[in-house]
Amino acid sequence: MPRLLDIFLSFLRLGTTSFGGPVAHIAYFQREFVERRKWLDDETFAQCVTVTQLLPGPGSSQTGMLVGWLRAGPAGAAAAWLGFTLPSSLIMAALALELPHLNLHAGWLHGLLVVAVAVVASAILTMQRSLAPDITRLAIAVAVLALVLFVPAGVIDPLAIALAALAGVALLRGRVKTASATLDLGVSRRAGAAALVLFALAFVALGMWSASGSPGGGLANTLFRVGALVFGGGHVVLPLLQTQVAQAGIVDSQTVLAGYASAQAMPGPLFTIASYVGASAYGRSLGWSGALLGTVAIFAPSFFLIPGVAPFYRMLGESSGFRAALAGANAGVVGLLAAAFVTPIVPSAIHTWVDALVAVAAFAALYFAKAPAWAIVIASALIGALVL
Repeated sequence: MPRLLDIFLSFLRLGTTSFGGPVAHIAYFQREFVERRKWLDDETFAQCVTVTQLLPGPGSSQTGMLVGWLRAGPAGAAAAWLGFTLPSSLIMAALALELPHLNLHAGWLHGLLVVAVAVVASAILTMQRSLAPDITRLAIAVAVLALVLFVPAGVIDPLAIALAALAGVALLRGRVKTASATLDLGVSRRAGAAALVLFALAFVALGMWSASGSPGGGLANTLFRVGALVFGGGHVVLPLLQTQVAQAGIVDSQTVLAGYASAQAMPGPLFTIASYVGASAYGRSLGWSGALLGTVAIFAPSFFLIPGVAPFYRMLGESSGFRAALAGANAGVVGLLAAAFVTPIVPSAIHTWVDALVAVAAFAALYFAKAPAWAIVIASALIGALVL
């Protein structure tokens, strides 16, 4: 128990102070758990980061879960997740529940919508440099962009990523470096297979709950699927989340966009936008229980997939075909985010030349000046209150 409490308090402090998004979170973890506390060495920590690249869901949170798991088993993973997630989750839920008492047409809220344009544009370019750095992967990204824009089907996002993975196998095999996989979580292949079976059963059970007409079932099913299908971390959750919750009639697109912008000013994982969505769901009828349900649902796939993939990691990590598929899927993520940028993000936020000017200024501060996202969000909200 003292070890679990130590894990929880360590991650709670990071969840309160770690601004800057997933990449910054990884740096905070390395400094805290490798350099300062020496819970694990650099090589093991690097393996933790590599494993999360194979999985959908929140990359930095999953890295934290792995650190907690290596320290104290599954309970340690749960303690790490709870500590890192709790601060921003509570703030995001409270913000959503306070919206009825605020002026929804206030300039500050429009400022949040405008800065979301800059944040997503910066994320697209940053991700393109790392995930689609060559002409082949850039072509895969552009193909996904075109497919999502011109084939408006409800299931096109995951289908586009699957096609990008197949393109990766066909075009990138042998060109992607394989990792030397050594991480061991102490999970047997039988236990890993059982975790993956439970993951599939959870998909089915939540689908049945949603089909029953229950608002809670609709919320849990939608956010579980988002958590299970989003590759690329927090900045990529917006397009799939916005599409899925709007189509299901849970929350309108503008509310999701405002929540996404607000999440940029929060410490901890961007995936706590699920707390905001859950609290806002169905006209805020679920309240705090909706926030809790939404938060658990979007993070739940990670608790199945981490032990499910862990025992097969060495085999997958050294397979050139799998690494090529992953490289193709990652390039597809860039196209997916670009499609969401074209519509609905820009049309939802940019209505006048002043909006466009503020968005360009925010983008320049984020991308070129490397200003912290939370500071830009706060500044844009203030500008919105005064000007927009």
